[in-house]
Amino acid sequence: MQMRYRFMEEKKLLLGDEALAVGALHSGLSGVYAYPGTPSTEITEYIQKYAPEVRSRWCTNEKTAMEAALGMSYAGKRALVCMKHVGMNVCADAFVNSAITGVNGGLVVVAADDPSMHSSQNEQDSRFYGKFAMVPVFEPSDQQECYDMVSEAFELSENVKLPVVMRLVTRLAHSRSAVQFSGSRQPNALSPSSDRSWVLLPAIARRQYDALVDKQPSLEKYSESSSAIEGSGKTGVIACGIAYNYVKETGADVSILKVNRYPLPEAAVKALSLRCRKILVAEDGQPMVEQEVRGMLGSGYPVRGRLTGDLPRTGELTPDVIAEALGCALGESAGEAGTASVASRPPQLCPGCGHRDVYAALNRVAAEYPDARIFGDIGCYTLGALPPFRALASCVDMGASITMAKGAADAGIFPSIAVIGDSTFTHSGMTGLLDAVNDHSRITVIISDNLTTAMTGGQDSAGTSRFESICIGLGVEPEHVRTVVPLPQNMDSITAIIREEIEYDGVSVIIPRRECMQTLKRHRK
Repeated sequence: MQMRYRFMEEKKLLLGDEALAVGALHSGLSGVYAYPGTPSTEITEYIQKYAPEVRSRWCTNEKTAMEAALGMSYAGKRALVCMKHVGMNVCADAFVNSAITGVNGGLVVVAADDPSMHSSQNEQDSRFYGKFAMVPVFEPSDQQECYDMVSEAFELSENVKLPVVMRLVTRLAHSRSAVQFSGSRQPNALSPSSDRSWVLLPAIARRQYDALVDKQPSLEKYSESSSAIEGSGKTGVIACGIAYNYVKETGADVSILKVNRYPLPEAAVKALSLRCRKILVAEDGQPMVEQEVRGMLGSGYPVRGRLTGDLPRTGELTPDVIAEALGCALGESAGEAGTASVASRPPQLCPGCGHRDVYAALNRVAAEYPDARIFGDIGCYTLGALPPFRALASCVDMGASITMAKGAADAGIFPSIAVIGDSTFTHSGMTGLLDAVNDHSRITVIISDNLTTAMTGGQDSAGTSRFESICIGLGVEPEHVRTVVPLPQNMDSITAIIREEIEYDGVSVIIPRRECMQTLKRHRK
């Protein structure tokens, strides 16, 4: 097979996501499996755009993506699976067990974390998943390392027969830098595994788990081999991933241990402690390394970081806050540079968006019921919680609208209404709907269908044109699966249908369907 993808240039200006995508392609990638989620989406989009021969269709959710990637690895090919940090929760069953089965072809799991919650519900740190599953974790500090470390991750994955996690953060994923390319290699030949380790019956799983534990010393040794201390200051800094750049920007006289491979290199940490009076741990995310270092060095050694208040406990790190923790100054911070204050502008649904008409109709009908509650979900339509609609009582996680509405109805709330998007419904709403059908719950489910995964840029939605048949197949009575077109001129008929279905003693589904304004504009062009 001929190499299908390469740039003519030797260097290119790329996002961190794009650099990782190119690195994967140059490493002989055969397939990328993903569900769109900021800040990870651009990895898969880039591969789709520039290497259409690589298998790259969007998956229904992160669990199916992880399992498909594991299947490609079983066949001997190199696979990439990409998601944002909360997607790791969805794929956790398959991910953790992939460390027990092991891999055949290289398998790299990209988790893009979102410190400061720019577009997320939490700040969870995916490094904990690597530690929990006992697999290697790579954390690049810049775009060049995003490119270089993918190849290293694939090689390590095949050498130790384990998946490797690549952890990015928003600031790295969505900033640009020049990236120098190196050579590329051909995809692996098809070579399906014949090892019984893939059949996780208890007797086999116990043996495989023992083997995983036995690999830990070699993984620790690998991390040690890539660790080095730079500088000669009496204050030590353990700088993880992107935080390394922030520490360097301060210009402080410190000794730096750069950490971008896990398990944490214990010998290097102890060597740093012997030459320094104290250590500051700079990590963008939760204080995972800080806690480990405290355990390694004991309570008598001064370890500073997020837990001690020397760095903020939440949010992204910046050069300013690290400089303050190190007792040096960077000069005027961005917030004091003399720029005029600008009032914040909350995000809003696009003008003409069909979700607007859905909320207008729901609010009109809900006002007729003093105890009505509308449970929301993850997507553009979450903005229905904000003015001018203020419609939603909750928004917790993908698919929770239906099951929370069910639980509220079980408790006695009437009417109990769920609003969920088309992509979110196929991602994790269908099982909740089946629970409601089986329990004959008195809920009304609104599947607001804009024919795309709009919030992340307009990717394909897995159930497009099939939602009616899916709901009927799950057991919703056909006469209570209703489709409407959300437009102002249809408001009277839409509100009438909502009233009818609210009064039905059982599960009803209403599907307002109108194309997303953004994808409509692109299609018209």
